[in-house]
Amino acid sequence: MIQVENLSYEFPTKELYKNVSFMLEEGQHCAFIGSNGTGKTTLVDMIIDPEKYLYDGKILKSDECRIGYVNQFSKSDKDQEKTVFEFLSEKFVENQEETAKVCDEMATAEDLDSVFERYQKLLDLFQAMDGDNYESNIKKQLHLVGMDSHEQTEISKLSGGEYKLLQVMKEMLLQPNLLIMDEPDVFLDFANINNLCRLINSYGGTLLVITHNRYLLNHCFNKILHLENADIQEFDGNYTEYNFALLQKKIELQELAAADQEEIERTEKMVERMRKDATKADIASLGRALHAKVSHLERLRARAIKSPFVDLRLPKIQLPEIEANEDVSENDSEVKAEESGNVEKTVLTISNYSVAFNEILLENVDLELKAGEKIAIVGANGTGKTTLLRDIYKNASDTICIGEGVEIGFLSQLHGEMLNEEHTVYEEMEELGFTRKADIQAYLKDYCFEEETLTQKIGQLSGGEQNLLQLAKIALSKANLLLLDEPTSHLDTYSQIALEKALGEYKGAVLMVAHDFYHIVNVADAVLFVEDKTLRKMRIRSFRKMIYENHFSKEYLELEQKKKELETRIAACLKDKDIVTAKELCEKLEEVIVKMEKCEK
Repeated sequence: MIQVENLSYEFPTKELYKNVSFMLEEGQHCAFIGSNGTGKTTLVDMIIDPEKYLYDGKILKSDECRIGYVNQFSKSDKDQEKTVFEFLSEKFVENQEETAKVCDEMATAEDLDSVFERYQKLLDLFQAMDGDNYESNIKKQLHLVGMDSHEQTEISKLSGGEYKLLQVMKEMLLQPNLLIMDEPDVFLDFANINNLCRLINSYGGTLLVITHNRYLLNHCFNKILHLENADIQEFDGNYTEYNFALLQKKIELQELAAADQEEIERTEKMVERMRKDATKADIASLGRALHAKVSHLERLRARAIKSPFVDLRLPKIQLPEIEANEDVSENDSEVKAEESGNVEKTVLTISNYSVAFNEILLENVDLELKAGEKIAIVGANGTGKTTLLRDIYKNASDTICIGEGVEIGFLSQLHGEMLNEEHTVYEEMEELGFTRKADIQAYLKDYCFEEETLTQKIGQLSGGEQNLLQLAKIALSKANLLLLDEPTSHLDTYSQIALEKALGEYKGAVLMVAHDFYHIVNVADAVLFVEDKTLRKMRIRSFRKMIYENHFSKEYLELEQKKKELETRIAACLKDKDIVTAKELCEKLEEVIVKMEKCEK
């Protein structure tokens, strides 16, 4: 379907790919993974339109290859007044209208051959898209995702998640030879993640999907492409199998590296002894033996294993360092009560909050957030969660009371709201008081920003890099209340884990909108669930039970959590060069993976 051979490409200051090769075969569902900013989106753009780029190597595809594309950013402005059916049938109707025009031209055309050629191309395209059955195909797809009743609903009435699903369906209905999707799961709620999973698994064509979603990675793909350090690892199998093979390879290479190092140290000692002997006696044979041993040592050093397979970029996210319950003023009686240990400080109070656009989204919302408390707001797409968070940040309603001494850090899913997309990264950080580029480089290195990235405009960064930059800015503040709107969106798996660790260590209060099940249960103390247009507080245990009953398998998610814990422990052992423990944990990991496979059957 697609073949890439020895592809090399670089920006003026950054090498993206160095002699990478891979192949996509017909019918494969391939996940394209890698750290934020490694060039995944650029590579798929090169596959779609290679003429835009000056590169070395080959990108091979047939002239007849039709490629569909779903962008990572949803833009629905031009579609607002269309109904769902009109949106999904748009390309088919356009083809029919164009075909009718060409038929009319035939009656008066002098160059009948060229007109007939256009007519044949339109017919061929209509047939390739299964145009004769497009109406029934649309109904089948809407039924698959439970949107049968929305066929005549206007796009403006849908949530962002529902519109994202429609974008996926629209491209699938056109039946391209290759469908490329860039993070189609971003901002989807639990129900729509399941719907997207069904769409992907029902699609018979070839897929190349950029995603960091752990649930989709484990359930939808039979091939993995992993882009890291300008190189691509190609693996036939699912993500769980790939990750296990990756850990095994790291252990194997670390054993080889340890053996190499032992031999190098042994040879170094021999060279040192021979040098001492050579200084005591001027014997030609000793000199020749020393020279030979030094040459042998140089060869050992040259071929020694230097890195474990793929050197992953692991960010070190550090949120503001504050003391628990710091800087939150209360009246004198409450202060005295707190000193006796009877009262926790309140950082945020909401009383009878409501929000509506064309209809009421939230009403009668009451909320009290204590210092150090971490709460996740969870609910279907389009229920007013982001609006609530933004109103708190702007203090835009009389129903919202922010405690004295509270400083807010806000991470927005609309990156342009918190970042100037026309700034370079350097310029953005200089506004925070940095005066030396070297200091900016040193600070952002922990967030996996390479020096060459710092000269790029923020609007050219990947979604994950923009999220990391927001977090880097928040870390420099004194925020004791964090408002996080879909903080894991666009972040690669390693950055998600780093963020979970940072939030676990953070002493301030957190109110976040989230749909990532793992992130919620790993970070939140409780959940505010959108129900009947208001927020119902739930314990994490109750939230787990609800998700297990309505969306995902309890046994599978618990095994997945265990798998992630073991993978994290193995990575830590490898970092500490504790190969024995890493091997033992790898055996336990294999047992968990076998149970997961049985669970899915």
